[in-house]
Amino acid sequence: MERHEIEELIKELSLEEKIGMIHGQGIFHTGGVERFNIPPLWMSDGPMGVRRELEDDNWNPSGTTEDFVSYLPSNTALACTWNRRQAEQMGRVLGAEARGRGKDVILAPGINIIRTPLCGRNFEYMSEDPYLTARLAVPLIRGIQENDTAACVKHFAVNNQETNRLTVSVEVSERALREIYLPGFEAAVKEGKSMTIMGAYNKLRGEFCCHNPYLLQEILRKEWNFDGVVISDWGAVHNTLEAALGGLDIEMSVTNDFDDYYMADPLYQKVLEKEVDEEIINEKVRHILNLMNCLSMLGEERKNRTPGVFNISAHQDAIRSCGEEAVVLLKNEEDRLPIMLEGKKRLAIIGENAAALHAPGGGSAGIKALYEISPLMGLKIEAGGNIGVDYEPGVGPEGLKKAEILAAECEDVIVFTGLNHQSDVEGQDRKDMKLPAGQEELISAVLGVNENAVIVVLAGSPVELEAFADRAKAIVYTSYNGMEGGRALARVLLGNVNPSGKLPFTLPRCLEDCPAHKLGEFPGDETVVYREGVFVGYRYFESEQVPVRYCFGHGLSYTKYGYENLRVEKTSQGYLVKADVANCGNRAGLETVQVYVRAAGETIKRPAMELRGFDKVLLEPGEKRTLEFCLAEKDFSYYNEELKCFAVPEDKYDICVGSSVSDIRLKQRIEVNECVLE
Repeated sequence: MERHEIEELIKELSLEEKIGMIHGQGIFHTGGVERFNIPPLWMSDGPMGVRRELEDDNWNPSGTTEDFVSYLPSNTALACTWNRRQAEQMGRVLGAEARGRGKDVILAPGINIIRTPLCGRNFEYMSEDPYLTARLAVPLIRGIQENDTAACVKHFAVNNQETNRLTVSVEVSERALREIYLPGFEAAVKEGKSMTIMGAYNKLRGEFCCHNPYLLQEILRKEWNFDGVVISDWGAVHNTLEAALGGLDIEMSVTNDFDDYYMADPLYQKVLEKEVDEEIINEKVRHILNLMNCLSMLGEERKNRTPGVFNISAHQDAIRSCGEEAVVLLKNEEDRLPIMLEGKKRLAIIGENAAALHAPGGGSAGIKALYEISPLMGLKIEAGGNIGVDYEPGVGPEGLKKAEILAAECEDVIVFTGLNHQSDVEGQDRKDMKLPAGQEELISAVLGVNENAVIVVLAGSPVELEAFADRAKAIVYTSYNGMEGGRALARVLLGNVNPSGKLPFTLPRCLEDCPAHKLGEFPGDETVVYREGVFVGYRYFESEQVPVRYCFGHGLSYTKYGYENLRVEKTSQGYLVKADVANCGNRAGLETVQVYVRAAGETIKRPAMELRGFDKVLLEPGEKRTLEFCLAEKDFSYYNEELKCFAVPEDKYDICVGSSVSDIRLKQRIEVNECVLE
């Protein structure tokens, strides 16, 4: 449909019909206009797969049996891959499954910054770092939208806690907002071309995000030229006039009084009473019709719309591939991993998380998985029938004794610990970073009788490892890795896959070391103040030289990589960084090479390290590759609050290349001209 046809259609629509298009008329859909063949806009959670079907006017499952779907890795798991290609492939899977289930908008991805380890929805997000978040969000969105399905990037913005999430007001400096909390969304709009954006529940500086003119009009529409649809989070609207005039296009909520929504009958009356100009409504409808046009939902284009597909083997294979790259090897003394089963008769598996299934939980991210392979099942599949795989949950005093006996009897022991969706869950934050339910005692008991036991931590957030990190010889971290996650993990533990995951956040020694808690406020009361400013995550730990257990970007391999020959060349586009990376071991592996900029901070206080590039490369044994990275002027800038723009100050700058933020192998100082970026 041509643009002029859309304008003609808007003129033909009645006010009542237009109002029906801009609010929910079911729990997960808007109203259509039958006389013009305008369909409803069907939406669905979520980031880890397409949510089960619900009854139209409530939150009860419909009870159907055809809504089982593929269960994808969480965004935290995806971020552990540090792989743009995996992000794009997971986007394709999610978009195809959403379209195959008849959805128009998939409410994903979540890209809020992991400000604190305690946020209940951290597993739905990606990283403490805005650059890593942006670089993975863009291909993920593009993959989704290849399938005539709109991505809905959420939650815009500064939605970093679940405590008081419906009312809390975030006070954050403009510099921190621009450097930390907005870059992912900006990249999603400008580069990913996300067709829709979801507003957040919370307030920014006293105004609700879903009718916040600064966020939705000044930044999103005017600065970033967003021409898509802004959708509220469910129940995040609080005022008819503010929503109508503040830049929101569609109001969704959790109740079934659809005609009473703020942007339903109350807004209709405001227009009749001349408090709201009808052109305001027209603009919202224009955005919606343009979206539908892009998705081939209108006119003759309907017959060409991508049909989508779900629950196919190709999706399962892609999910397993992503899951394999998401496993992070934190520690591997004496080469305890991989476990070699040849000639062995038994393998001991201990801990509830070995057998736990996670797909249904977590809140709106929960799905009805076609299947889910637990780590226990995955190990049994990969080990085969000639190996006895003995399992003991290790729960309670009696379970603890059984676990000790089993661990003492077996040469090879794996203890599965971590969190589940009682801890990683929408609507509530964790109280601390500790492993729940006696898991520290279980690990200690097992290590007491078998010092070679391998510890696997499964969680969507940073957890405290201090109770066992020095004692254990091998530690593995993994997040919720989707339907094939258990098999993917088993393939890494047993050596069929070389681990290549890297931490997308810091694992601090304790909660009190975290900047949001040491410098800022959490969770606040009516207001939460981000006093740590731009010093979030590793930016704080590196700048203040605070020891951590495992740093941002850390992840080991079953092989070794060498770095050499750093070259930095000034070009018309900025700076071309080249480095040679070699596989010095005897097996193929994937290494993620990371590029950081270190500003001395002589004129203004800057974080000691800031991620500005990364690439994941496959290297055969003995193979050497030259990797190239392009750094633009903005990669050396900070947000100048006085000038209200990014600027490069006069300073000393080091280009740092390494395997993690604390494992820098190569470094070169360069001169960068002072400038202001328009």
